[in-house]
Parts: sequence; structure tokens; C-alpha cells
Amino acid sequence: MAHGAVPPQVTASSPAATPRPELRKGRVAKVHRTSGFRRPPGGTGRSRGRVRERVQSGHAPCVIGAHVLVGYSPDPGGREALEYARAIAALTGGRLTVAVVYPPGRAGAAAEAGATLEQAAALLGEEPADYAVQESRGVGRGLSVLAGKVGADLIVIGSAAGGAHGHIGIGSAADHLLHASSEAVLLVPAGYSPAERPQRLTVAYVRRPQCDEAVQRAAVAAARLQIPLRLLTLSLGDADPGQLRDDLALAVPLAAEAGGLEPAAVQTELAEADDVAAAMARTDWAEGELLICASSEDSAVHRVFLGEMALKVLRASPCPVAVLPRGRD
Repeated sequence: MAHGAVPPQVTASSPAATPRPELRKGRVAKVHRTSGFRRPPGGTGRSRGRVRERVQSGHAPCVIGAHVLVGYSPDPGGREALEYARAIAALTGGRLTVAVVYPPGRAGAAAEAGATLEQAAALLGEEPADYAVQESRGVGRGLSVLAGKVGADLIVIGSAAGGAHGHIGIGSAADHLLHASSEAVLLVPAGYSPAERPQRLTVAYVRRPQCDEAVQRAAVAAARLQIPLRLLTLSLGDADPGQLRDDLALAVPLAAEAGGLEPAAVQTELAEADDVAAAMARTDWAEGELLICASSEDSAVHRVFLGEMALKVLRASPCPVAVLPRGRD
């Protein structure tokens, strides 16, 4: 592939590669892919009604994106984000779009973005993906705009440079997305290598409507992927552990009904400590765990907005964290 070119375009109507298009801002170059959710291995089990039927048919929403947009950069954080986004798309059978955002008004920036996409394409090899560049004054803003253009429902980015190994470093791109994105945002810790498939979904839970929505979506995803679901509450300082346990108990039937799960299959855990970092450190984390956080009650409908407590949880997490928009159907 010549320097400055973009990956070849293949359309559904023509399986053979067409000549390379000139990649302009916001334009997407495509390669062949398979869309839709794959049915997970194993039997479907005894139906528990319409909810379970929707889960098994793939018509129920899933917390993991059906169209994953990953922001790529030629550094460790960009490569780790690309690898994790590829793993998600492979697991769900969804669509993968790789994007590079470049600033306006700088000579050669568009060509550099195209060359960076070449690097991403080389890393993916024959993996099916779309490729796009987007002009924007900020990476986070550019990814958000592009997600709307291509119909992505999940944006994946890596840890900012200089972040502690094994944890998420929040740079300007992540900060923008965590306070303004219309799509779910997933951040990957520095140095993280994805497992072949997730081993468990954990929801950071406190009793409020936004968290209840996250529990329902995570339960549907856990049922589709046939992996365990855990509801995790942090008990900090002088909080009442008994009340928090009662809140967790009330969330179990909510998860069971949403995902068509047996209540006994929904794990709960109360992590007690003086602060968030200590509570997260005392919590057991499975290989391939994904932590799911709800947006703050202060967020606008269909927007991501991470509150102060959830931001501390995100920074202390040793595994990838997905933040869901408020009120997303």
C-alpha cells in the first residue's frame, strides 16, 4: 500500500476491490464485513417469556456496540484501543470503523491522518473494518461527530499518554466524550490486552434510575453473550452497608427480568473501604472483565455525563470501562 493511500474499498454489491478512493474528511473507506449479532455457543435453554425470546433473537439491545467506532492514534493507547475494539466487533459480529481525527488549518495533516490509517489497517490485517478521517479541533469532538455520521453506538478510545500502567488515563479526548457524547464510551487501561472473550460484566450500582437502566442493558448483554453478570456497590466511609445490600437485592430481580436470567445467576458484591481506590483494589476482577457505569443524573437525555464518584471509579478500574448515555433505548 502506497504511503498516503487508504485501505481499498469493497462494497456489498461488488466483492472485488475498487480503485482506492481519495479519503476526504468524514468519508469512509470500507472492506467487506458481516453484520448482526452471532448467536452465542450452546443451547438456548427453557424460555422465560417474551424478554428471553427477544434476547435470544438478537432483537433486544446489547450494551456492547453493534457498530464500534475506535479512535486510533500511532501510540500504545491507540493500538490498545484498536485491539479491544476489534475484539468487541469479533464477539458481537458487529461493524468496526477505525477513525483518525486531524486538526484543521495545518498543512499535511490530512495526509498524515491517511498514513496513520494505513498503520491501523496493517495492524488489523484481513480483519473486516471501515476507515475514516475526520477534521476537528479536538479528537473527542471529532469522534462524536463522526459517530453520528456513521451510526456508531459505541466509541472506544485508549488511555492518555503518561497514565499509570493498568489504569485509565483521561486526556482531553476522553474528557470531552465523558461529558458530551451521545454514544456509549469505552476506555481501555494502559497496557491492557483483551481476553478472547469477556469473562464477566460488572455494573457499578447505586439505586437510581440511570443505574437501573444500566443493569437492564447489562443483563441483556450477559444473556446474549452467556457470561456472568455482577452488580457491584461501593460502601465508603460512614455509608450504611445494610441499606446498600438491600438496594442490591432489589436490583437482582430487575436484572433477571430484563435478561431472562435466573435470579441466582446474578452476582452481587458490596466492597467496603474508606475511599474508592481502596474499595476497587479489594474487589476481585476476572480476566476479561468489563465494568459498566451509568451516566450522572445531571446528564441530558441520550448524553454521557460522568459524575465525580463515577470518575473516581473509572480511574481506579483495572479493566475497561463502558459509560452509557442517560436514557438510551
